[in-house]
Amino acid sequence: MAVKPQSILEKVVATSSVVDLVVDRLEAAIMTGELASGERLSEQAIANSMGISRGPLREALRRLEGRGLIERIPNMGARVTPLLRQSLEAILVIRESLETLACRLAAERITPAELKALEGILKKKGSRNRDDRVYHQSPDQDFHLAIIMACGNEKLISILRDDIYYMMRFHRYRSGGRPGRSSAVLDEHRAIFEALKEHMPEKAEVAMREHLVNAHKSIRSSLSD
Repeated sequence: MAVKPQSILEKVVATSSVVDLVVDRLEAAIMTGELASGERLSEQAIANSMGISRGPLREALRRLEGRGLIERIPNMGARVTPLLRQSLEAILVIRESLETLACRLAAERITPAELKALEGILKKKGSRNRDDRVYHQSPDQDFHLAIIMACGNEKLISILRDDIYYMMRFHRYRSGGRPGRSSAVLDEHRAIFEALKEHMPEKAEVAMREHLVNAHKSIRSSLSD
């Protein structure tokens, strides 16, 4: 029996699936340090190790570049974005201002369904080993991203999700395993959730700011080790 030729749509879907898998694999390698800060990336070596062509790999690298996890240098190729303290400080200042605002807005308009989903994330975090690192949750199980998405301001969502979220996820992973921090994070997240549940914007903003101040101290400390 003749094999039906693969349609253009099927080819696009197949290619997209490969790219998604490559993005996930490389992102995990960067997060865990398997690919070190500043390490140059050989497209040929990566393509060979994953058994893929360079087309999907280049698209995956483009996505990771958009997330700020890799950078391209003229005449040199791609490398993992170096952990530069100066760049991190700028990100932390922006994050503290914008994510506290997002939390305040979320307290004003968060829906019962969004609260239920957020509560589910908290319960899942509480049932796990408190020393587990943040990265092992998928983005749809990320407490911070859920609040950002609930704020209702599309421009603010775009800035926090597209420009800041992945870099912060990287730094949160690197600092999340510090002794005692995981337990404190869970308590701080619960305080934020209660403020959101009560629809109290000022309380939610204060709780988020306190959490971010503590989180950023841990991140800065991890870079000093």
